[in-house]
Formats: sequence, structure tokens, C-alpha cells
Amino acid sequence: MGVNNAQYQAVLREYEKRQQANREQLAIRYEKVREKLPSYPELELEIATSSVANGKKLLTGELNHLDDYRKELDQLTMKKKQLLESAGFPKNYLEPIYTCADCQDTGYIHNQKCHCFKNATISLLYQQSNLEDILQRENFDTFSFDFYSETFTDTSNRSAKEFAENAVFYCKDFIENFNTSFQNIYIYGNVGVGKTFLLNCIAKELLLRGHSVLYFSASELLNLLVTSTFNKHDVSANYLRELIFSCECLIIDDLGTEFLNTAMESQFFYCINERLLSMKSVIISSNLLPSHLNDKYEDRIASRIIGNYKTLRLIGEDIRIQKNRMTTNP
Repeated sequence: MGVNNAQYQAVLREYEKRQQANREQLAIRYEKVREKLPSYPELELEIATSSVANGKKLLTGELNHLDDYRKELDQLTMKKKQLLESAGFPKNYLEPIYTCADCQDTGYIHNQKCHCFKNATISLLYQQSNLEDILQRENFDTFSFDFYSETFTDTSNRSAKEFAENAVFYCKDFIENFNTSFQNIYIYGNVGVGKTFLLNCIAKELLLRGHSVLYFSASELLNLLVTSTFNKHDVSANYLRELIFSCECLIIDDLGTEFLNTAMESQFFYCINERLLSMKSVIISSNLLPSHLNDKYEDRIASRIIGNYKTLRLIGEDIRIQKNRMTTNP
């Protein structure tokens, strides 16, 4: 997953469309006001004329007129609002329309990318990757407990179906309380038991609710973090790094399968620790039992995950094998 110049331009074009649509909506509002209040344009002209006249006085150094001008402008502005309200319009009906009031639909606040720009970029990345198609297929509506046997149990005698039902229940609770409760999830189990499918279910629901979600395999994430650390000229990697730390939910798939070196391990700790400090959720899937995290990662990483993540286990027969058996033996 990367951000290139064409994708930047695509995001900027979306902002241009947004601005144009809002201008058109404002123009429609002006037309409605003119139809109902023929005198309104005259009042606007009076304000414009006053502004020009007083502006000239200020330019010539007549600063003593400043207070008088402010009072006059306040009175005329109040008159506009009263006139709108008298005709049944909200007093702010003709104020500029912004989809994002924070950046006023520019995408930037004081030369820094607005949160809406970051969300727009993430949305575009999903649209242009195969993940969008995957999320159409893999979501809670298509999740089936039929692949989790009631007779397949672990040493605690809990069945695969019980584990799956518990995991789905908690994940749905995580989504419902996402706005009010900071939580992290660690989903673990053998290959093929549906961990990635469950990650996609969560991602789909959060995206539908307007949250910014980034998905990486563990190897993709760690490689990108290292690249952005040691190559400050890689614009795409560094922008994605910014999104990794600022998105509302970071999803890391297949932790434990990546090739690991010292630099990657250091960046992984920095990532999960910073997101803990900023209270931004992380969801991890792995084949590793929580108690085995110390075997692959340094203690400070294992302790952060074990101490701050809800652990959810999935067990059962490989779902891919089950589906293949169903196909070959209908």
C-alpha cells in the first residue's frame, strides 16, 4: 500500500469537487432568498459599498474611523440576519458551506494536512486496492459459524463455535463502543481459522461508520516503518507513516510471520507504544499464543500487547480445507 503523486492529485480533485458542490448549494440558497426577499441584494450592496469606502479611509490613515466602521458593519450584519429570520431562513443560511469546517475544505490547517485529508487518502487507498472488493465479500453479514464445530474442543472443553461466538460478540462490542472506549484486540489461532476474515469484518464496519482504518500485513508495516525512518526523501513512505500513527484504527495481520531484524523490532515497539500513549486502537492477528510472544519479540513488546490488548482465540479445522471439501464433495 503506497501513496503516489497520482493518488495525491485524485484526493485534491475530490476537494475541488466538494468546494464546487458547496458553492452551487450556496448559490441555490441565494436564489431562494432573492425570490422571497427582493430587498436583500440592496442590503448586501450597502455593506459592500460601506466596506470599500471605509477601507479607503483606513488606507489614507484615517484610523479614527475604525471604531465607527466596526459599529456600522455590525449593525448592517445584524440587520441581514434579522431580515433572513423574518422570512423563515436560519440567520446563518447564507454563510459559506463547508463539508469540513476545520480546514474549510482546503485539506490543510496552517500548512498541516487536516484530519479529513488523511481520511480521504485512506478511503482512496481502500478504493484503489483489492481490499475494497474483499470487504464486500468478508464482513459480518457473510460470517458463518457453520465452519466452527461444536465438537472440536480445546483442553478447557470449549468448542470452536463457542470461541468464534465469543470473538464475534466482542468485536461487535468493540465497534459499538469505538467512539467512547479505547480498546485494542489481539486475535490468535492456527492457520485458516478465520482471523483475517474477522479483521475484515471489523474494518468494514468501522469504515462504514466514517472511521479512518489502515490495514497492513506485519511484514508490510515493519518494512514501511523502517523505510520511512531511514529514508526521509521517500515522500510516499513518510506520508503513510504519518497515517499509521494518526489513523483511528490500525490493523496488523499475520504478526509473527515476518522476517524480523533489530530495526524492525525497534520500530514495531515505537509504533504500538505511541498508539497506546495517544489512545488509538490497534487490532492484531497472529498464529502466536500470547504466552509465546516473548519467544519472538523483546519483553517490552510482549508486555505492551499482553497488558493492553483483549485476547481473542479462534480454534478449529482449517476453513479453506472445509470449503475445498464442500466443493469437491457437494
